[in-house]
Formats: sequence, C-alpha cells, structure tokens
Amino acid sequence: MEIYTRFQPIMRGEKFTNSEGEIKVSFGYQCNSDQGIPCSAANGCGIQSGSEMPRTGSFSCLSGAALSANATLANTNICNGLIGAEILPSLDSPNSFRKVPSSPCLSRLDILSSSLQSGMSNLSCSPPSPVCSPETDSYLWKPMSAPSRSDSFLNVMEVQVAGGAAGEDRVQAVCSEENEWLFCAIYDGFNGRDAADFLAGTLYETIIFYFNLLDWESKQDVPRASNGLDPDGPSEYFHDNDMVGNEANRKKYASAESFVKKSADPKMEVSSDSFRHGVLDSLQRALSHAENDFLYMVEHEMEDRPDLVSIGSCVLVMLLHGKDLYTLNLGDSRAVLATYDEGNDMAQSESLKAIQLTDSHTVDNEVERTRLLHEHPDDSMSIVAGKVKGKLKVTRAFGVGYLKKKKLNDALMGILRVRNLISPPYISTEPSLNVHKISKSDHFVIVGSDGLFDFFSNEEAVKLVDSYISGNPSGDPAKFLVEQLLIKAARSAGFSEEELMNVPAGRRRKYHDDVTVIVVVLGTNHRTSKASTCV
Repeated sequence: MEIYTRFQPIMRGEKFTNSEGEIKVSFGYQCNSDQGIPCSAANGCGIQSGSEMPRTGSFSCLSGAALSANATLANTNICNGLIGAEILPSLDSPNSFRKVPSSPCLSRLDILSSSLQSGMSNLSCSPPSPVCSPETDSYLWKPMSAPSRSDSFLNVMEVQVAGGAAGEDRVQAVCSEENEWLFCAIYDGFNGRDAADFLAGTLYETIIFYFNLLDWESKQDVPRASNGLDPDGPSEYFHDNDMVGNEANRKKYASAESFVKKSADPKMEVSSDSFRHGVLDSLQRALSHAENDFLYMVEHEMEDRPDLVSIGSCVLVMLLHGKDLYTLNLGDSRAVLATYDEGNDMAQSESLKAIQLTDSHTVDNEVERTRLLHEHPDDSMSIVAGKVKGKLKVTRAFGVGYLKKKKLNDALMGILRVRNLISPPYISTEPSLNVHKISKSDHFVIVGSDGLFDFFSNEEAVKLVDSYISGNPSGDPAKFLVEQLLIKAARSAGFSEEELMNVPAGRRRKYHDDVTVIVVVLGTNHRTSKASTCV
C-alpha cells in the first residue's frame, strides 16, 4: 500500500519537490491527558488520539519516522504470497494508527499453516506443544489448541495498529492504551526484505500465543520447552538491581489472570519478578519459533529462489506495559533511554543522560568477537576482513540461513557460497533480553535501526530529541532526527539535502542506510503530536 504526502524538512523550511523525497507512510499515537485533551494532525499526518479516559500508563505518545536508501522489491511469494497479500495489509496503516478488532489468537498463523500444509505435509506454522523432545526439529512440532485468548494481557477487544516499510526496514506498532501496553518493533532487513516482512507478518501473533502459553503452563504446571529461559537464571536480563526475586518465586510464573486483575488497579504493583521472567521467556521462545518456521520455508523455496538463504534481518522489539519496559534484540539496532540524573533539576538538559538498553551484536563488539572465536576454535577464518566469514558484520540475526546450515549454503553458487563452512552456525539467534522499570526520572526512549547510529552517538541522539521537544512540545521528534541525519549525510557527501533526496533509492545507499526511528515519550506530562515515515 502506498499513500504519498510531501516530505517537508523543518530545519530550513525548504520543500523537497522531487518525486524521490516523499512521505510514503505516516503514523503516530498520542495518549489523552487526565482531562482527555485530544491531539491534532498536521501536514497531512493523521494522528489517532486515545480514548477519553484517565491516564495511568507510563507513556504519553510515540513518534515514528523512516527513511529508505535501499531499492528493494515488494514482498515476494514466500509463504505462497500470503505474507504480502493477506497478512501484512491487515497490520499496516500507512497514514495513522487505526483501531481494529484484536483478531483471535493465531488467526494469521493459521492462514499460513492451512495453506502451506496443503503442499507441505510436515510444515506447521502454528506454535508448538509446550513439551517436545530436544532431538525433534521445532518446525516439525504438531499444532496444538491455543490457550484462551482471554488469558494474556495482550489479548484485548480492540487495539490501535500502524506499520509500514522503508527500503528493507519494517516498522510496526500496536497499542492498547486502556490496558496500558505498547508494542513496537523494528525489523532491519538485509540482502532483501523477505525476512523483515515475515517477522512483521507473524512475530506479534506468535508472541501473543506464547504469552497465553505462559499462563497455561503456570496453571497446568507444565515444564517449558528446552529453549526457554531458566526461571532461576542469570539476573543480567534485568536492568534494575531490585528486581531479582527469591528462589521460590522464580520457580513459577505469576498467572496472566492475576496480572490482568493487578493492572486494572493502578495503585497495585503491575507485575511480579516471576512474571517478568515469564515475559522475557515468552519473547525469546516466540522469536525462536519464528526463526525455525522461516528457515523451514526457505528450505522448501530455495530451489526456485536460492537468494532466500542469504536474506536476514536484525530484530528489535520493545514492549512497554505499566512501568515495565522490555526489550529483545538481535543485531545492531538500539533502544536508548533518556533519563535524568537523580537529584538533578529535570529542567536542566545537561543532566539528561543516555543509557543503551540493548547490546550491539557486531564483530566490533569485543564481547561478541571473543564469543564467536571461542565457539569456532577449529576455524581460523571465522572472522575475515571484519565480518563473520567475510559476509556479515552482525554476529546475531534472524534468517541468513547460509551461515547457519551447510545445506542452505550449498544452495548458493560461485562466489556467493561460503567456503570452508566448518562449524555452523556462525550467526546466533539467541537474543539479548532486558527489562527496565520506568521511574519518574525517565524522559523518553529512542528505538532505532543502525542507520541512525551511523551518524549519531547515543548521547547526540538524546540531546537532539530533548532540545527539539523542549522547543516543540507539539512536534515530531522522530522526524526531526531523520531530518538532522539527512542534513549530516548530505554535507558529508557534498550535496544539499534536496540533491541527496534526488538520488534514487539503491544509489542513495552509498550515502546512508535505511533509517527507522521511534521515539516514545514516557510519563503523562511530556506531550507531542506528530509522527511520520518517509522515503
């Protein structure tokens, strides 16, 4: 779906009049204040206001923007074309958030499963039984009846949804203000858009299933699958030191039913330590399931499209519920929290500091580099020219099967094939997980693909957003960040901004990457109104 509105940079007040520099998708969301003050739309960008209700949640609005650089084909026929034809259109809302009924759990996955099973008897896109043999490939798990949709806090009658694509990037946001949660995801695809499209079409629904399963397992006392987090596991998943519970509490999850009851009363603690462990576990299990389904589909379609084995995506998911901010990431996208030093005056911008909530999974990260070398002691060429097997800078990613399975690597020919794939997998699908408890000192969160941080450090990005919000309380900080990036990229290339935007997608990749940014303003006193996605 392509709906165009003219892209207008604010920095110099100029308009890009060429066909290359246009807004392709535009969406934004603003919660109502205690008085239910509505927000307004500007520059043709429709903004969905929350319902008239008291504000008790931890965010007031989000602002999103994206800039494409890569030329890419539209969604291909992966999954028999159902991802592009039936699933993504139901999730994307190019010009504004739109209110939609919350679909029955697994509806989109069932669409895939029923179609693909007609041609592939062993394939199931439905999430697996909670108990399975470690020796059994997860894509051969049999489908099971989903738990009741009322069990999970993500299952509500209606949600606000928005999403779209810029180059090989996919951005997605789902909000239920009355239930105080916000789901945001950036899928930074590479070598094609298929993996990012697959994630945008299935991961959210799969997460819903595993959240339902979280409650079902706690009630049935069923052991979790082998890829789940150990509830007695390491505390580094938690950003706050006071969130490590006692051993007895960590051995079982708080039920989603009691969680919903708690969240209905803002005066009560929103979630327990054991439930936080459960949420992180559910996110990881959903990602693992999506990975296995995707690679299985790649295996069955690579004869016609061998390029699928090289297609992958970085993954960054942020889930904000009540006072808890969860993140999951694979790759080099980042979530950066802007927070004030405790005890300092919040009016002083110099007291605002940037805290990166996610890990950077690249060979430039010494921890990741050391891990990779340690896992492949018999391969002296696991890192070549600063890249994994000479191919990728990221050390963890979704898809990119040719660096994970010899069978998939053999589908490539000539120089595309990796030589001496001695000990795959070389790219990990184990995500970094984190939960941060929102405090009064926290101001906003920047969620961005690596294209943003090619030009700005965490501190620079936070300073730019803070200064913009201070002077433009009704403005669009994400779009402002993208515009500042354009200015910087143009100057580096010796162009004006208009000249850079005149460079066709594909050729423009020489000067900057696809860039996707979401800014979530925390608390109930900080307000903004506009959001946009542009190419």
